[in-house]
Amino acid sequence: MSDDVDTLRQDCLAALAEATDQRGWDAIRVSFLGKSGRLTGLLKQLGRMDAEERKVRGAQLNRLRDELTRAIEDRGREIETTALDARLAAERVDISVPVLETPRGGLHPVSQAVEEITAIFGAMGFTVAEGPDIETDWHNFSALNTPEHHAARTDHDTFYLPPEGDGRNRVLRTQTSGVQIRTMLGQKPPIRIIAPGRTYRADHDATHSPMFHQCEGLVIDQGITLGHLKGTLIEFLRVFFGKPDLPVRFRASYFPFTEPSMEVDIGWSRKTGEIGGGEDWLEVLGSGMVHPRVLANCGLNPEEWQGFAFGMGVERLSMLKNGIPDLRSFYESDVRWLTHYGTDPLAPALLHEGV
Repeated sequence: MSDDVDTLRQDCLAALAEATDQRGWDAIRVSFLGKSGRLTGLLKQLGRMDAEERKVRGAQLNRLRDELTRAIEDRGREIETTALDARLAAERVDISVPVLETPRGGLHPVSQAVEEITAIFGAMGFTVAEGPDIETDWHNFSALNTPEHHAARTDHDTFYLPPEGDGRNRVLRTQTSGVQIRTMLGQKPPIRIIAPGRTYRADHDATHSPMFHQCEGLVIDQGITLGHLKGTLIEFLRVFFGKPDLPVRFRASYFPFTEPSMEVDIGWSRKTGEIGGGEDWLEVLGSGMVHPRVLANCGLNPEEWQGFAFGMGVERLSMLKNGIPDLRSFYESDVRWLTHYGTDPLAPALLHEGV
């Protein structure tokens, strides 16, 4: 009876020696120790033996089962270790090789400037207001006290669109001032907003583009004076350019929608282009007290409410801050230019402390 036990042992050990993968190993385990395996078949024969023979035969088969179980488990671990070593060798990474940096896009200078402007005025309590790019002639001109004969209303300066069913003329907005009108019509004072957005004018050269960005601001409240206007703009310009002592000058000017009106200049050097240095002046934005007629056009009593407004070109401020000489380069989609002047999209807009 021991011959079949020895044969089974030798067959199992020989099969294990030839097994090279998990699938082959598992097939051997099932064929010898499974429910229909060879060893299981011998164990089932014990029931037909007498007590003494069954005792001797059972002990013999149990020792064989323990032996084969250990042999199968040991071989399984060897196969698993060999497979893991092969996988590690195949997937080995040379950490001394420099990693190829994945190119990452940058924030366009216009977007960066809008974020900075919004952050600065946001810290002063301003909120952002928006309006449509296609405006009615009334919102863009008439409500702003711009007369019919004004040069800005001519075809060679403004993009006009065919009138719609209501017969009202429409234009691609030449300024974001229409947002101010819509805000005053739809919101009761006090008002404190900025209106950044795209604007359109029929002009194209090194310092002008048919599409560009403006940011206008509006404050309406009781008791508003020129002092509030000057304090707001001086603070903004010094923070934006990072110059706590930036010279700022206000010059009398004329705009149909403000009275009095003022151009705002900052100190700079004509020779070096340095902001805040030298003895020269550079105009950067326009401003003034909201004209009483504009207030009346929006249903506000000029005797009760006063306010100031201002407007600036976003590209112009970005050009001055970053030393960009030509406005047209903003829209040429030159990747080299964007890489040079672009900023980290995850970096927050910085407010210079101590200004």
